[in-house]
Amino acid sequence: MTRIGRADLAADREAAAALLRAGKLVAFPTETVYGLGADATNGAAVAAIFAAKQRPAFNPLIAHLAAVDAVGEFAVWNDAARALAQAFWPGALTLVLPRRDDCAIALIASAGLDSVALRVPSHPDAHALLASVDRPIAAPSANRSGRISPTTAAHVRDELGEDVDMILDGGPCEIGLESTVVGFRNDQPVLLRPGGIAMEQLEAVTGALEMVEEGAAPSSPGQLASHYAPAKPLRLNATEAVGDEILMGFGTAFDPATNLSPAGDLIEAAANLFALLRRLDRAPGRGIAVAPIPETGLGRAINDRLRRAAAPRS
Repeated sequence: MTRIGRADLAADREAAAALLRAGKLVAFPTETVYGLGADATNGAAVAAIFAAKQRPAFNPLIAHLAAVDAVGEFAVWNDAARALAQAFWPGALTLVLPRRDDCAIALIASAGLDSVALRVPSHPDAHALLASVDRPIAAPSANRSGRISPTTAAHVRDELGEDVDMILDGGPCEIGLESTVVGFRNDQPVLLRPGGIAMEQLEAVTGALEMVEEGAAPSSPGQLASHYAPAKPLRLNATEAVGDEILMGFGTAFDPATNLSPAGDLIEAAANLFALLRRLDRAPGRGIAVAPIPETGLGRAINDRLRRAAAPRS
């Protein structure tokens, strides 16, 4: 039976750390979404993540670290990466860097690529767990592949059930969107996935960012065309529901009961996105219509998730 423990209790965190060291799966809270964690240096444990999520093996995973200083054990720094880490770590930023030849992170976590995706989360419970395990933890979102990401422990339980050995309950995630992912081409930063840190914030550190080419093979998590999807079809940029749809609003013109943010606050909308999608997916109606979201700040990441959720299913 899956055990649910409180992430703010030291005994529960130690039990979770022991399970991770033993090659088991533990879901835990981060500031972005809940992650499905396994020892990133244990290939069999990482393979169990792919099996539990039903995730394609070509889709790489993020390895989470307790401290910035640990990055050099696994990857090769460049100046732009160091500047971004200094500005945004711990936090909702993932860096995709070249693997060291002696990198201990299992190749399956990198999907066979010569790069590795790394993040240092800021959530205190995630940090305490990572420090206790004292090794990198691979942790994609704790849901079935392509489905809506979880922002509460209950979402993880409903989605994965007995496929996870323990769930640490740290309450709702503060940001509610996955991390921003930045890779590098000739040591110049490239935005691979918009997320919890806005592009404008990154560009204040790096200057103008390149964007990954549409349709490129995945070099980081979150690049599949169809992803984050509810069971119901989504219709984007809607001003009203049509037929048997339910409308997800944004701003004062829409019903507060099914509204990402009645105040039109993109931070509030990001935090509410996945939870509201889950609720509307279970509500009456055969489809979800989504009001327009501004393509600025966190709106860029929200729209990225919505476009992938609305994409044709494979």
